[in-house]
Parts: sequence; structure tokens; C-alpha cells
Amino acid sequence: MPIENSKPGAGIEAQGLSRIYRMGESQIRAVDNVTFSIRAGEFIALLGTSGSGKSSLLNLIAGLDTPTDGSVAVAGRDLARMSREELARYRRSTVGMVFQAFNLVPAMTVLENVELPMRFAEVPREFRVERARESLRRVGLGHRFDHRPSELSGGEQQRASLARALVNAPSLLLADEPTGNLDSRTGSEIMQLINDVHREGTTVLMVTHERPLAERYASRFIFLRDGKLVDDPAEVTA
Repeated sequence: MPIENSKPGAGIEAQGLSRIYRMGESQIRAVDNVTFSIRAGEFIALLGTSGSGKSSLLNLIAGLDTPTDGSVAVAGRDLARMSREELARYRRSTVGMVFQAFNLVPAMTVLENVELPMRFAEVPREFRVERARESLRRVGLGHRFDHRPSELSGGEQQRASLARALVNAPSLLLADEPTGNLDSRTGSEIMQLINDVHREGTTVLMVTHERPLAERYASRFIFLRDGKLVDDPAEVTA
């Protein structure tokens, strides 16, 4: 079932974007002078081998890390110019994130995990529970409200993670290897749910090293190698 989203998708503009990490005397250019544009509502696959800078780039777009140089703007707003409070609001209301490792809180029920982003967004309690239930129903977990993450299969945990990412109706969904820990059938089910979200108008940026997966769902590819954009996809072993 498609997951409804009332917000329009958010566009992304990166200009000379770099993230350099210093380790003693050496420097690691995780993201190296990257420039690209993503239109609102696109489904983009970010491809590259391990260590190519995919997750570092995703963290910059998510507002979880700060550029060393350059800029990244989402929905016309430069993240580097936002205050800490504005970035927190941006992550709560604009961005939803799905991780390979699920990142569910073990001590909480599935319903409480999905409700958590609404707590941070200060959504009144009388609205939170029903919205969390609806989000879980939409990913096929209407029978799992009171279960702990450890009682769920890997596919169910990723569904719960997706429900949590979507509960605040983000305009940008960032997915970091969302099928990496799943078998092929379960991974296809998760990808279909993400594709449903995209069809509702949400911008989707998905990190993956699986070229066939990207070709099936994404409308366009961005290739990274050693932190740099690569024009020739043959240079990237996906």
C-alpha cells in the first residue's frame, strides 16, 4: 500500500562540496569537490564501492555532518548556514532516513520506535499514537505494534525503520543500503515500499553498491569513486 505524503519533494543542490577528515598528519578526502543537482521528486541512486564516500555524502545532505568546503542546499536552504536548532528542525521535518543496520531502539516496542521522531518534533501525544499505528499499517506491520525489535525478522525490522522514517511525512527520504542485510525477496519488498513513497512525490536518494537494484528503481544515477563524482560508470564497480 502506498504511503501517503502531503509534502512536495525537496530538491538538492551541491556546489564544490567537500568533507575532509584529518588523522594525524594525513588527510582523508571522503567527499572531494562534488557538484550535482537533484530535482524535487526524483529517485536517485548513489553508487560506488565501499569507501567511495557515499555514506559521507549522505550524512552531509542529512545535516548530520558539516562540509569542510562548498555547500549543500535542500529545498533552497543552505545547510551550512543553519543554526543548530534549525538543523534539528530540518532533520525532524524535512528528512527521513533508513539505514542498513535498522537502528531501532531495542528496549522500545515497535510502536514506540515509530513514535519517537514525533516526540522530537513535539507532536501532541493525542496524535502520535494513531499516526505511528497508521505508518506501521502502511508497511504491513499492523499486527506488530507491541513487539520488540528482537522479536521481528530482518525484513520486519527494516519495515519498522521505514515506518519511522516516514511518520513525519518527510519531503526527502535518504536510504543508506536499505536492502544490505536482507535476502533478495525481502529486499524487493522493501524497495517496492520505497518506490511507493517516491510515487507519492517524495524525493529519494538511495545509497547502494547493487547496480541491478539501482537500474530497476532509480530514474538517474550518481557515481562516486574516492570521494569524487565519476562521469564514466565503468570506473565504478557496483
